[in-house]
Amino acid sequence: MRISVVLGLMFLAVASLAQNSGVKIALLKYNGGGDWYSDPTALPNLIKYCNTHLSTNIQSEPSTIEVGSPEIFNFPYVELTGHGNIVFSESDAMNLRHYMEAGGFLHADDNYGMDEFFRREMKKVFPEKEFVELPPSHPIFHQKFDFPQGIPKIHEHDGKPPQAFGIFIEDRLVCLYTYETDLGDGWEDEAVHNDPPEVREKALKMGANIISYVFNQ
Repeated sequence: MRISVVLGLMFLAVASLAQNSGVKIALLKYNGGGDWYSDPTALPNLIKYCNTHLSTNIQSEPSTIEVGSPEIFNFPYVELTGHGNIVFSESDAMNLRHYMEAGGFLHADDNYGMDEFFRREMKKVFPEKEFVELPPSHPIFHQKFDFPQGIPKIHEHDGKPPQAFGIFIEDRLVCLYTYETDLGDGWEDEAVHNDPPEVREKALKMGANIISYVFNQ
């Protein structure tokens, strides 16, 4: 049996644990000097929200995983964020590619300033692919919660509209890149950015949709 098939079956088993004994999701640690550790309260708050509103059983504390580690295959969902430079080595890029080919999912949320670096490094991962903008009709916007206009705007940076981009393997979305929305800031503790409750709720609902989509696609 091909290794990609074996790993894909493993991901099906791991994802199903989210409804049973619990599964972990992870924050991706990368090189280059960018602050991969941004928004430290974001994922714990998103996990709590998903466990409450989606009846998932995700372990409350996310792991930190290095992009080149074989342990990445233990996580059906990996989050990447930051403000600055990102660098993937050749082996990092290959590991990340194998991860997504095998069924893993990467959500990259631009915390403002990582766009050019993330796009550059993803070309190392999938040199033959381009990011495709997701239309508002895409199922990721219509899971537990409905976003008829597509990705919501959470934080203002450059006055640009929020956008969601994807990389697909055949018809499977394997990488979601959210740009000019800053979902992670909306997931953070209220005291961090002083966002009003309705803004934080909107961000958490979109995050829950992403988790729901990943565990069910």
